[in-house]
Amino acid sequence: MSTTSSAPPRSPYRAVFAVHEFRAVFAAHTLSLLGIVVGEIALSVLVYRMTGSPLLSALTFALGFLPYVLGGTLLAGIADRRPARRVLVTCDLLCAAGAVAMALPGTPVAALLALRCLNAAVAPVFAGTRAATLGDILGEGDLFVLGRSLLRVVAQGAQLVGFAAGGVLLTVVAPRTALVATAVGFLASAALLRLGTRRRPARSARSGAGGGGLMTASLAGIRELFAHRRIRALILLSWIPPFFLVTPESLAAPYAHDLGAGATATGLLLCAMPVGAITGEVLAGALLRPRTRERIALPLAAALLLPFLLYALRPSLGWSLLLAAVAGAGTAYTLGADQWFIAAVPEELRGRAMTVLSAGTMTVQGLGMALAGAAAEFAPPHMVVAGSGLVGTVAVAAVVREVVRSR
Repeated sequence: MSTTSSAPPRSPYRAVFAVHEFRAVFAAHTLSLLGIVVGEIALSVLVYRMTGSPLLSALTFALGFLPYVLGGTLLAGIADRRPARRVLVTCDLLCAAGAVAMALPGTPVAALLALRCLNAAVAPVFAGTRAATLGDILGEGDLFVLGRSLLRVVAQGAQLVGFAAGGVLLTVVAPRTALVATAVGFLASAALLRLGTRRRPARSARSGAGGGGLMTASLAGIRELFAHRRIRALILLSWIPPFFLVTPESLAAPYAHDLGAGATATGLLLCAMPVGAITGEVLAGALLRPRTRERIALPLAAALLLPFLLYALRPSLGWSLLLAAVAGAGTAYTLGADQWFIAAVPEELRGRAMTVLSAGTMTVQGLGMALAGAAAEFAPPHMVVAGSGLVGTVAVAAVVREVVRSR
């Protein structure tokens, strides 16, 4: 099922959807993501109505990032030590149960936040297991790369559609009722994965590895990944750009205010980068050959943050939207990086590698948002974005150099 040809089929994404197991994974991913986004909005509104505290309301979003590092570090071994389908379905059911508990009328604020942490800790295990399973479903060639690309496109699209749908939904139903949508999304995802994918033995059983306790195996696998120069460089290539890319989004509201624009401008600024990312991924996946995508990956990564430098000129809203969209389109470098990563990681470590990759990406984005907000306390938002572009470009260039030297 793997493809190694440098010339993709006429409709490369169609070849991915021709694999029936991927269709089930794709549909499950879409339903669960929409439920998650709607649930995040509903939970934030619910906490604010119960407490009247903007801090606690914002904390419900922050808690979606913070537990990622713990779940991705201490539970990563599950992705390799248990059958993938069982892990995926169990994670969905746990998250559905958490969403139902949030929706119960008597659930206090402390429990709501604790349940939010639980779901966030489970998320990297789910994401890593699913990503590793794509290698089994689609092979390790171009179909795997395009499958990963489609899941990222759905994630960006769900962010755009889900926030809008959640806002509309909350105008007609109570937040606790809206949380039921999250539970339904997880249950539908579990059913699709259980019925639409086939059972495979645990990766550790296939390789003959997997002794010791769960946490020991998780930490040992992470140490082994970072001890490998090539894998370490590729992980950093996946982590460093997102750390800086979130700066314009995290400062969208104050930047719009500085421009004298309103809430509509803030919404547009939040949408610009996801739109650019979707456009870049789809065009690169559909129009470029695999070797071409690999050839341009490092130049794209190196130039990714350069548009941010123009924020020093305090561009108008229209130009700001264009700069953010161009930066977002540059994330198409991940198509080439994914192919290198799957080739570099040993089979027995693939689940842990993908879990660590997912957990780290979410964690660095949370940290990037926090640091950008802190910097904006001392400097105008447009200068923070420009500074992020400058420092980020230097940092990414160093990572690109290491990727080249690790070949």
